[in-house]
Amino acid sequence: MSIKFYILIFTLSTLYSTVVVAQENERLILKGIVENEITKITMNGVHVLNLNSIVGTTSDEQGVFEIEAKAKDTLYFSYLGFKPFKVAVTEDMLKFQNPKFKLTVLAFALEEVVLRPYQLTGYLDIDVKNVPLNPAGRYNIQGLPSGGYEAGNRNRSSIAKAVGALFNPADFLYNLFGKNPAQMRKLKKIRADDEIKNLLVSKFDREVLIQLLGINRVNLEEILRNCNYSKAFILEANDLQILEAISGCYEEFKVLQL
Repeated sequence: MSIKFYILIFTLSTLYSTVVVAQENERLILKGIVENEITKITMNGVHVLNLNSIVGTTSDEQGVFEIEAKAKDTLYFSYLGFKPFKVAVTEDMLKFQNPKFKLTVLAFALEEVVLRPYQLTGYLDIDVKNVPLNPAGRYNIQGLPSGGYEAGNRNRSSIAKAVGALFNPADFLYNLFGKNPAQMRKLKKIRADDEIKNLLVSKFDREVLIQLLGINRVNLEEILRNCNYSKAFILEANDLQILEAISGCYEEFKVLQL
């Protein structure tokens, strides 16, 4: 056989491989339905996140959602009062469309709550001093209607202290973002998606953040402590505030590195 024949075979093989890889990486629109596992009733307003491409959407009044996905992507379903779950996208889901995803109601054990009223003396100057105060500062997040969010009692000295920790290779934030530009791009994509932001502003359990960032709860809290956020902020902030806090701390780290 001539050399030209072998060249032709090699060229065709390369083109075929390129087409196959492109098809495998191509993101299609997956259309699915979310329903209550017990009642079989479709569910409106369920948040669906693609943890690979970092895009989100919500189900409509018929429980239908559409999201960009490809085979082997991981979808994360979240709804208040229901157990969140993850599922891997399959070729059949993309081919036949309208797969059903079932959410299970969470069972809560309610504990006894004891209300303790303040013991007021009737003297304003004394009673004011007895009222507990949260020392955390506040800041605004652009695009959200709230007047402000707690940001922890941070000042320039606390920032300098945080930077000292960030230069330590053992620090979680430095390891997570400083040495991994891809992870930082992922963080920016999370902040840019309105559906994900709307979900995070209503969350306080850190579960969605843990899934999106790929870190555990202990590491997440360690990052915030190293950035000198207050204990009250770490415990009480919603997930969007936590996301903004991590991003803001990293931006300060980059500026003070220069």
